[in-house]
Amino acid sequence: MPGPVVIVGGTGGIGAALARRLVADGRAVHLVARDAGRLASLADEIGATWAAADVVDETQLAAAIAAAGDAVSGLAYCVGSIVLKPIRRVDSAALVDAYRLNVVGAVVAVREALDALRAGGGSVVLFSSIAAGHGFTNHVVIASAKGAVEALTRSLAADLSPSIRVNCIAPSLTDTPLAAALTSNDAMAKSIAALHPIPRLGQAADMAAAAAFLLGPESGWITGQILPVDGGRSTVRTKG
Repeated sequence: MPGPVVIVGGTGGIGAALARRLVADGRAVHLVARDAGRLASLADEIGATWAAADVVDETQLAAAIAAAGDAVSGLAYCVGSIVLKPIRRVDSAALVDAYRLNVVGAVVAVREALDALRAGGGSVVLFSSIAAGHGFTNHVVIASAKGAVEALTRSLAADLSPSIRVNCIAPSLTDTPLAAALTSNDAMAKSIAALHPIPRLGQAADMAAAAAFLLGPESGWITGQILPVDGGRSTVRTKG
């Protein structure tokens, strides 16, 4: 049986949806996240293994990934942040924190899983945002961090070719707990949804479906790509 897919951020909206989808498809899953109680509950529900770690603690993250075993069939780094501030309110701490969480954590996760990924024939999925490629107001912090994730994706794909594929999903706003500050206001949620050619917010299941595809054999000739899953917002205009 193939080794598990390691899902870092496995109790988040997208991470948990991906875990449930992969298990439903018959794949083993190893969950990594900060909250041991939530991890244990989800792992018990779906029959997964787990290890608690804070992704900004390299020692914890390394140990949690090592607990997955000597061979893994994939790694999904489903950790992120949404930091929206006008430039006048952006300080260096916010930039450093976003980079550490979104970029450094991803690098450490891939580095620590490298031998197991090679042994298991695994692939890697990272997460960006359509804000990395499009100028949105108040997105200086998160867009710069996610732009680095996209550059990291292409660099890793080159470094790890041909044994390990590396791809990235770039969502538009997705209705998960992470985005609650934006989606809990019904009027705001409807206004943002209307900006998309497919006029709704993204759902965790949308991202899970794309990630499951990129982690599976059906995407075996795809690497170094940034896949927008965004209701068409990044490329299609239906008004004006």
